[in-house]
Amino acid sequence: MATKDYVKRGRAAAKKPRGNRNQAPSNGFPFKWAAIALCLVGTLGYGLYYLSANPAPQSQQQTSPPIQVKPIKPKTESVTPPKATKPLPPKPEEKWRYIEELENKEVQVEAKKEQAPTKPYLMQCGAYRSQSQAEERKAMIAFQGLTSQIKVSQGEKGNWYRVVLGPYPQKRKAESDRNQLRRAGIEPCAIWFWE
Repeated sequence: MATKDYVKRGRAAAKKPRGNRNQAPSNGFPFKWAAIALCLVGTLGYGLYYLSANPAPQSQQQTSPPIQVKPIKPKTESVTPPKATKPLPPKPEEKWRYIEELENKEVQVEAKKEQAPTKPYLMQCGAYRSQSQAEERKAMIAFQGLTSQIKVSQGEKGNWYRVVLGPYPQKRKAESDRNQLRRAGIEPCAIWFWE
């Protein structure tokens, strides 16, 4: 394969500028365009003058004489009374009674009472091997205005430092705090019964 020498390669030919340099720029008044504009304005002015001087011709329907209407004289003859009509039959009784029943019906509803939990809830937001990591998580939770504790538990492989919030008497309050921590970027947090 032959090697190419890119350094000694010749330069590309210069591009030719667009337009014709020999043509002199026209700095004079554009008589051609002025004449066209003057003709258009004159034609428009003449058309408006012609329309205002000669109104539109009237059609034949407009020039015909108007129709004369003769007034009708009221009759002086006596008006005969209408034939006697039969009286209406009495209003039929309804066959259905559901309208009255629905208006007077009372529905008995038994509301279920919320059962109070037997145990309080707790929320755990992390379990760490080192106490320093657990302290950091506790500090992040404290910045959100919540108090937490660190509980040490023994596992098969050593001590675990769990960051716990609670106890909560209702699960709803624990979920509210978990949502607050989630918005702050502190995840995951699990809720279960206090042990």
